[in-house]
Amino acid sequence: MIDVFNNFYKGKRVLVTGHTGFKGSWLSIWLHELGAEIVGVALDPFTERDNFVLSGIGKKMVADIRADIRDGQKIKEIFALYQPEIVFHLAAQPLVRLSYEQPVETYETNVMGTINIMEAIRAIKSVKVGVMVTTDKCYDNNEQLEGYVETDPFGGYDPYSSSKGACEIAIQSWRHSFFNPADYGNRHTVSLASVRAGNVIGGGDWAKDRLIPDCIRALEATKVIDIRSPKAIRPWEHVLEPLSGYMFLAQKMWDDPTSYCEGWNFGPEAESVLTVWEVATAIIENFGFGELKDVSNSNALHEAMLLMLNINKAKTRLGWKPKLNAKECIALTSDWYKRYKTENVYNLCVEEINKFIE
Repeated sequence: MIDVFNNFYKGKRVLVTGHTGFKGSWLSIWLHELGAEIVGVALDPFTERDNFVLSGIGKKMVADIRADIRDGQKIKEIFALYQPEIVFHLAAQPLVRLSYEQPVETYETNVMGTINIMEAIRAIKSVKVGVMVTTDKCYDNNEQLEGYVETDPFGGYDPYSSSKGACEIAIQSWRHSFFNPADYGNRHTVSLASVRAGNVIGGGDWAKDRLIPDCIRALEATKVIDIRSPKAIRPWEHVLEPLSGYMFLAQKMWDDPTSYCEGWNFGPEAESVLTVWEVATAIIENFGFGELKDVSNSNALHEAMLLMLNINKAKTRLGWKPKLNAKECIALTSDWYKRYKTENVYNLCVEEINKFIE
């Protein structure tokens, strides 16, 4: 694999929370290919077809641990045992619609879980970099046409979005209180940042109530694809886009701990902001068959109609920018779902990472 990080991750002890999930499994595969020693902490994967399961990445890790981030004591014990140098915190309850059914659990997992991770970092000396993953939905969304910048206020209509806004406030507070860049080298040696991606798609995601998994499930069952919010506009991006940003940021934080410990948006270019209907149509075109049906309901649970991120800060200060346009992103995503049943999924993922890097 081409190492765009110049051997930075080789031999580094990296702890990934949520490694059994969609983004976490891709991050773990990429880190493994770069020679990192990975400790994974997460709940069981969602289905037997998840990227984590089919790729077998768990067997290639230093430790593949099942633990709940709501259990602060257990998390501290894991950190103390494995002494990670870099932490990527991805574990979360990630679904808007489920958050209406489980609002308390959503807050416990997303807010207290994040605080437990920061407290575990604080309790040991080995961690130098903490990258805390939230979401584009952490912003107080008034459905404006302009993309949100990192200094815009946090908020959230539904329990999921607001829990991620609350996460950002907690991260900010812990940074000011315990990981303050002004105290670096005296009171602590941790660089802590938060990162916000758009609507991430890619192979191996089977989550409930997400567009791509819903499309693939319907196509595989030769059923019509029901579209809940056809006109909703989202910042679609391939999973490898934000992950490349997180990994690049962590490297910058390691080299210059006090210059990058803040919030960062890693979204797509403005032209990749498409409606749900347009993305579903593109999936059908990639597969060569399928049919869409508009099942929008004015009485349905509230989901944002318009949300965009401004990525100028990451472009100018990190030199990061998205590599794929919307068409390429959807094609790469479709490629995984066309091939996963007949090919070695780990190799398929590595091939797609290489294709992305080139």
